[in-house]
Amino acid sequence: MLRISKLTDYATVILAVLAEHPERVQTATSLAEQTRIAAPTVSKLLKQLQRASLVTSTRGLHGGYQLARPATEISAASILDALEGPVTLTDCAAGQGHCGIEETCRVGRVWQRLNLAIRRSLYEVSLAQLAGIDTQVRLPTLEREVKVASQSAPAGSSS
Repeated sequence: MLRISKLTDYATVILAVLAEHPERVQTATSLAEQTRIAAPTVSKLLKQLQRASLVTSTRGLHGGYQLARPATEISAASILDALEGPVTLTDCAAGQGHCGIEETCRVGRVWQRLNLAIRRSLYEVSLAQLAGIDTQVRLPTLEREVKVASQSAPAGSSS
């Protein structure tokens, strides 16, 4: 099952709050209060997001955190990469030399194509869209396909 971690989900929530008021510098404490995520977790995530250049920090009395660039320029892929590393469906999707059977494998190329399609999709979704700030871009065909796929999933699956 493809699923992001709870910490990645929390980081996205924190980024969404920062995206709502990009001009405002916000403290980790304030972000914790607004999101109801534990303050130590917020601080830990903000450090990771800063290392990935998604947020900037300002020290001092009026210090805090802001997005490093506009929310429309931060992709879902960059958020996932910052917290979980690059999305790879299989070892071979990470590139050559990562799998012991790649010389004889017949399915690796298809997994690589699927992985590329997922990465492309993640790059097409911005933080502004995730935060509900940019609602102009809709993907009705994709949403319909996902709905149909979830309705036709085998009994007992949780997708």
